[in-house]
Amino acid sequence: MEYLPLGTTDLVVSRVGFGGMSLDPVAAASPRLLARAQAAGITLFDTADLYDHGRNEALFCAAFRNCRAQVVLATKVGNQWRPDGQGWDWNPSKAYILQAAEASLRRLQTDYIDLYQLHGGTLDDDHDEVLEAFELLREQGKIRHYGISSIRPNVIRRYVSSPSRLTSVMLQLSLLDQRPREAVLELLQDNGVGVLARGALAQGRLSGKPAGDYLGHSTAEVARVAAAVTTVAAELGRTPAEVAVRFVLDTPGVTAAVLGIRTEAQLSEALRLAECPPLMAEAREQLLAAVPATLYEQHR
Repeated sequence: MEYLPLGTTDLVVSRVGFGGMSLDPVAAASPRLLARAQAAGITLFDTADLYDHGRNEALFCAAFRNCRAQVVLATKVGNQWRPDGQGWDWNPSKAYILQAAEASLRRLQTDYIDLYQLHGGTLDDDHDEVLEAFELLREQGKIRHYGISSIRPNVIRRYVSSPSRLTSVMLQLSLLDQRPREAVLELLQDNGVGVLARGALAQGRLSGKPAGDYLGHSTAEVARVAAAVTTVAAELGRTPAEVAVRFVLDTPGVTAAVLGIRTEAQLSEALRLAECPPLMAEAREQLLAAVPATLYEQHR
């Protein structure tokens, strides 16, 4: 398993992380799956208070109560469930962030969160207030590092340009969604901010699921890209998923790929991905040649 520091901090994470969003909150096997991932060398585990009304965080507690120091727990804040449980509202206020952090700590049954992330963000937010909340939690020892999870270039730029200890940005990146390469990856790399990439398999379209429209790409375009991934995989003796994730990991500035894992088979595949060597330049160029260029249509 390969490990990298997250940005310029002392937080070191496995290059493949475990995204817990898709875990079944009532399945007895879910904590065992998390524990097996940790035992096999995965150290980064990402969740959010939004997932399953907080029950996803409780799964992490069940899995890691006896090995807390060996894992990097990342969770998110900003989406507040309505009292009736029927949907949520965006709330990045300082008061809510402080309240939500306490609730996450209780569900995780831990004294600290390794990485606390704003779960979204808009230009209308009081980002100074958000940073004040994160800094207070850090000073209190309740969080060790903080970041944001956002696909909005101007929101990312705003937080990066602010005086802060921003550690990371989680964003979507895949062969079918290379918009961050156009807008923010170089900025983050230049400022020593780590990148956690989600969506490397484009909802399975790059690992065997049927082609379909995806982020402005037509079904025919998606099928062509998937075929290129399959061709490169066959030439290298790898699986399409290995090629697709390795493309993301080889992108300059990316620290780790966070993968949604919900079965033993998917975990085994993720562990193989972690051991895959980088793609040769020729293979990467072959993949890029199959992908129509896309840009952010709205730099929000």
